[in-house]
Amino acid sequence: MIGAMTPESIELGQGTGPLRGIKVVEIAGIGPGPHACTILADLGADVIRVERPGGQMFSGGSHDVLTRGRPSVALNLKDPAAAEVVLDLVADADVLVEGMRPGVAERLGIGPEECRARNPRLVYGRMTGWGQDGPWSQAAGHDMNYIAITGTLHGLGQVKDKPQFPANLVGDFGGGSTYLVIGILAALLEAKVSGEGQVVDAAIVDGTAHLNAMLAGFLGGGTFKEERVSNLLDGGAPFYDIYETADGEHMSVGALEPQFFATFVELLGVKDEVPGQFELDRYDEMRALFAARFKERTRDEWSAVFDGTDACVAPILRFSEAVDHPHMKARQILVEKEGIVQPQPAPRFSRTPAELGLPPAPKAGAHTRAALTAWGVENVEDLLLRGVAVQVDEG
Repeated sequence: MIGAMTPESIELGQGTGPLRGIKVVEIAGIGPGPHACTILADLGADVIRVERPGGQMFSGGSHDVLTRGRPSVALNLKDPAAAEVVLDLVADADVLVEGMRPGVAERLGIGPEECRARNPRLVYGRMTGWGQDGPWSQAAGHDMNYIAITGTLHGLGQVKDKPQFPANLVGDFGGGSTYLVIGILAALLEAKVSGEGQVVDAAIVDGTAHLNAMLAGFLGGGTFKEERVSNLLDGGAPFYDIYETADGEHMSVGALEPQFFATFVELLGVKDEVPGQFELDRYDEMRALFAARFKERTRDEWSAVFDGTDACVAPILRFSEAVDHPHMKARQILVEKEGIVQPQPAPRFSRTPAELGLPPAPKAGAHTRAALTAWGVENVEDLLLRGVAVQVDEG
């Protein structure tokens, strides 16, 4: 199994999952690019992670789950000889993924033209915030900036005074890596028909705007207010909101449909005093009733009341608690491996199930010699002697 590999022993084609046999060259970055490559590796692809000597800022180390499932190779990409190594890797690969600013890969000699000259069927995946063109394409930015201009951040949060940003989940991973993987898989399918690869321009602004398609429909239909805590799904409705419990914890309530609302108010014990579900002018009264009732018991007590029912109520758990929730545990959604609690590969497949593979490299370049050799790169020892490639001890 790939999980048993050591820095001295790298074999291709040992992954599990439906992408077994697909070869991916990852030019290491941070955030959405690595997350996309983790998905590809989780699903069985052979991914080789090309890092700068010393590793990336904000990433790396044996705890970095976003680098799991593939070996780490350290190359000095400022050396033209390192670019030649990347092109050698690309020659027999299916995909390359890079997340640099537009034009940087071209300046390094590993842009789409150079790579596809070596391998016309290559799918070249580009991950950026703003996209490959447009007036802001060369500007720096981060998740909240990207989702800000798409109209998405404005509506997030249950505070009227200002928006609340959800860490980097919506932009980097929702609108970013997810759409990069969709694009790569679509391009791979098309390449099987045409025999030609293409560039996938995955921009967080594009993907986030696409995620927000439902809101576009609501606005088009005149059923949505561009004001926080004023709509059905943003906390404007008291039966789709979060409530504090007696122990200072919280419960999530999503009892939208009338039949689920009926179950919810019955189990909450307010069936005989609650206003009608759609009496909008009594929503403040309804919210106060729910809030007071939830404060009478602890989160765990309310969890037991609503467990497995159609009330659409669930406890809000910390990540460290989620692993022990009965449903999470039954499906083994989170598991401990190499001392780290982490998510299993997703989604699930009936015939080609995916399993966790190689753990994260403790240091950038921990697998340089073995991985380059396994990928058929010649003169690896010479590359190491010249400093084009760097091998570091795993410890």
